[in-house]
Amino acid sequence: MNSSAKIIKVSIVKTYLKNIFEDIGKATLFATRFFKEVVKTSFEFKEFLWQCYAIGYKSLPIVSITAFIMGLVLTIQSRPTMAKFGAESWLPSMVGLSLIREIVPVITALICAGKIASGIGAELGSMKVTEQIDAMEVSAINPYKYLVVTRIMATTIMIPILVIYADFIGVFGGYIGYNIHENMGFYRYFSNVLEHLEFLDILPAIVKTFFFGFAIGLVGCYKGFNAENGTESVGKAANTAVVTASLSIFILDMIAVQITDLFY
Repeated sequence: MNSSAKIIKVSIVKTYLKNIFEDIGKATLFATRFFKEVVKTSFEFKEFLWQCYAIGYKSLPIVSITAFIMGLVLTIQSRPTMAKFGAESWLPSMVGLSLIREIVPVITALICAGKIASGIGAELGSMKVTEQIDAMEVSAINPYKYLVVTRIMATTIMIPILVIYADFIGVFGGYIGYNIHENMGFYRYFSNVLEHLEFLDILPAIVKTFFFGFAIGLVGCYKGFNAENGTESVGKAANTAVVTASLSIFILDMIAVQITDLFY
């Protein structure tokens, strides 16, 4: 009985690992096709602009609120510890450095993964289930070029822009949190933040957001474009897109931190 149970467990593990590696292989081929399609002469520019609007502009409210709260809470929570060492004057630079280097890029990307990746996965999944993608192929329209390339390009470009915007909102939130107990002008506070920022603090934080955006768009499109038949697969595509995109962001951030650490 024990041996049969072990055999079943081993079989389940093998099947699970096989599915994971097959999914990774398919996703790699899916990404390879993107690079092939993006260099072709024709480009759906109108659809790309619409996706930039849908992904970027419509994400501004939630990104603004999240960034402001991050800056405000981090300042309020850090102040008592800094006060114990008499280092309250270092609070603006510490908060600004923490926000710009790590907190804002990762949290903003995770927020966008939850909103954008799930939306793309559900949208393309519903189109797959209702055979709209097949209809596009019959109509001599390249659905990959129209649906996938435009969305991945939009996320790759808009996520860094949203992160830069969120940096300013986060610093402003830190300014509000600092002035709850202290009194410092915004120009002086902002100058204090910039004085302690270096080129290697800003550049890697921005560069890695392009990879975050690419991962969000790729995962959302892949899960939706390869949804199975049935309405249940739409919800599954949206759910797995969020989980996979969030995990990809953590992995990419870990790699980026290790690479950046080599230059310090």
